[in-house]
Amino acid sequence: MNASICALPNTAHTDTQTVLTQRLPSSFELKQHLPLSAQLSRQVRQQREAIRAILNGEDSRLLIVVGPCSIHDPISALEYASRLAALSHDLSDDMLLVMRAYVEKPRTTVGWKGLAYDPHLDASDDMAHGLTLSRELMIEMLRMGLPIATELLQPMAAGYFDDLLGWVAIGARTTESQIHREMASGLNLPVGFKNGTDASVAIACDAMRSAAHGHRHFGVDSQGHPAIIMTPGNPDTHLVLRGGHSGPNYDRSSVASARAGLEKNAIPARLMVDCSHANSGKDPSRQPDVFNEVLAQRLEGDRSLIGMMLESHLFEGCQPLSRDLRYGVSITDGCLGWEATEQLLSDAAYKLQEQRHSRVAAS
Repeated sequence: MNASICALPNTAHTDTQTVLTQRLPSSFELKQHLPLSAQLSRQVRQQREAIRAILNGEDSRLLIVVGPCSIHDPISALEYASRLAALSHDLSDDMLLVMRAYVEKPRTTVGWKGLAYDPHLDASDDMAHGLTLSRELMIEMLRMGLPIATELLQPMAAGYFDDLLGWVAIGARTTESQIHREMASGLNLPVGFKNGTDASVAIACDAMRSAAHGHRHFGVDSQGHPAIIMTPGNPDTHLVLRGGHSGPNYDRSSVASARAGLEKNAIPARLMVDCSHANSGKDPSRQPDVFNEVLAQRLEGDRSLIGMMLESHLFEGCQPLSRDLRYGVSITDGCLGWEATEQLLSDAAYKLQEQRHSRVAAS
């Protein structure tokens, strides 16, 4: 991996305390340091168009966002990506597999915030290196041919990766945020808004309506200067069902209710189901049950269900952050192991293929 661009220390004095700051490279500087080639830039545009085609019903494949809950080890992440790239090629007639490359981790209180924040896993918070390492990893994954997905948690970090991404999630806790809605309105790529933590879709509907409109808002330009940001609006948003405090929301009744909520707000009825989080009770072994139930609804003809999300790593489960980490095991939410993931996706592709062939034969 390339060396990070240096972060410069600074000190700011206030009436009550001294606040230490450390200057980071601008997003423009990091992109100059780690540029995206013309070939990969074309690839990203094509990947975004492929995802849009699925959202718009022009492509009958399922959109599957799959990968580690969060990336903490570059080596295991690239091994996972290599396996996923091979599987993606095999299943490409029925599924579009998108690599989950999450480098920010939302925290209710405190804890490890992700690779972009603390790449050394030691609370040193070397964010300059974290941003560099995260961008390097994403570029390597693109070179494998994979579309990249991430959750954009800190809007100031978005500019460091926005040219690499094929799909973005806005989380359950930030879907209500005006700042994140404004950010989404300026992204030239598909964005999935998760339902609120209470499982209600009303907040996500408001978010999608807001993101569809242009905004003028405070922000930071590519050079790192405060700026007025003027956005055009984003037509490529959709709802992600992830369950809530009241339980899961991937069953037929919940899906029908969510679809009705979208239609009531004149929002295109396109839904993705997150098979983890509250939908699986945070038990990774239950993700296949959720996945297969959603797949059954799709096979029965519910075209509003455009895809699923899976948290998956090389090995199942999770582990606490420590000095002696097991290779390929998540240090955040528990994940499905690779073998189970591969089998689940392959079985699903076979069912989709059978249905596709039956329709061809019937016609």
